[in-house]
Amino acid sequence: MPFEVKIEPSGHSFTTGENETVLAAALRQGFVLPYGCRNGACGSCKGKILSGTVDYGNPQPTALAEFEKSGGYALFCQAKPSSDLVIEAREVGGVGELEVRRLPCRVHHMHKAADDVMILKLKLPANERLQFLAGQYLDILLRTGKRRSYSMANPPHDDEFVELHVRNMEHGAFTEYVFARMKEKDILRFEGPLGTFFLQEDSDKPMILLASGTGFAPIKSIVEHAFYGGIERPMTLYWGGRRPQDIYMGRLVGQWQEQHDNLTFIPVVSDALPEDNWTGRSGLVHRAVMEDFPDMSGYQVYACGAPVMVEAAHRDFTAQCGLPEAEFYSDAFTPSVDPTPA
Repeated sequence: MPFEVKIEPSGHSFTTGENETVLAAALRQGFVLPYGCRNGACGSCKGKILSGTVDYGNPQPTALAEFEKSGGYALFCQAKPSSDLVIEAREVGGVGELEVRRLPCRVHHMHKAADDVMILKLKLPANERLQFLAGQYLDILLRTGKRRSYSMANPPHDDEFVELHVRNMEHGAFTEYVFARMKEKDILRFEGPLGTFFLQEDSDKPMILLASGTGFAPIKSIVEHAFYGGIERPMTLYWGGRRPQDIYMGRLVGQWQEQHDNLTFIPVVSDALPEDNWTGRSGLVHRAVMEDFPDMSGYQVYACGAPVMVEAAHRDFTAQCGLPEAEFYSDAFTPSVDPTPA
């Protein structure tokens, strides 16, 4: 049966359909709540149930702990109402006007940026362009019916090709195809744009940009969009990897830093070997940020990459560095692998 959901503090209301999650119903009716993976793994859609009851679905414990459930929290991508609800959630402006589309595309170019990172440039059909916000992602639609999510690395204005950064994952349903069998001119299908991780252009706060691994992709889109739009807010970009080669486009970011006075680039390596001859910052990338910015009360943070990094950054920045909860924007990469090769 349908249930009514009221959003606080906006006062907006919508109804859920049979067996429909809170997030799906909200998006269907034009109310954009924060979300990322949509499979209960990243925690981006976490919000509070002020009144009413829900079926919590199947959230991963790292995204929604039992004590958080007891405190009234739920993941709206998983939660299905079992009564009328009042929820506390931040509504996101700016994405409601963008049409989510399913489109074919052709693999135009493949470039191995590192042993385990492939950069794909995808060409849409003639006269088609993908409208999106810097930081959003798309879903590659596999023939099996499964989906694999990848952030657009190109900025919205540079839309001749869609650029994706794909890390090779063992037994990955899509990545093994990319690294072993994909050829230029192959045809793919995707759905997008998706997600509520994007540059908040209505703020004048300085930005801390935090990436690990291929979490650099949406950060690249955000930075290049900021440059193109003449945004002069200070940006400090921290990019973490286990070894120096994981900073696979470090030369490009170094060029940005030389060309733009408002960008500072700090690569951080956690597990360098002697033969790497690494002389830069070492350790956990989010800890490097905390060393440099013990007071983040006047900042915005954009974090993307491994869930453990994003979760640690959110926890520590808000609890120890005074970062306002509403100024932490994130997109955690949650790898999807199959038990047997695709």
